[in-house]
Amino acid sequence: MLYWAMVFLVVAIVAAIFGFGGIVAAAAGIAKILFFVFLVLFVLSLIFGRRSRT
Repeated sequence: MLYWAMVFLVVAIVAAIFGFGGIVAAAAGIAKILFFVFLVLFVLSLIFGRRSRT
């Protein structure tokens, strides 16, 4: 999922260079959402992965 966030970030940067305003906003928004979803899933995996298995 972090891979897709980085892909959309690169698309947003390339679109910004060429001046496509709508594409930049959409790609940056998707990149932000995917990054935060990845971050939440990462934290949850750290929390639940540390539980002792009895």
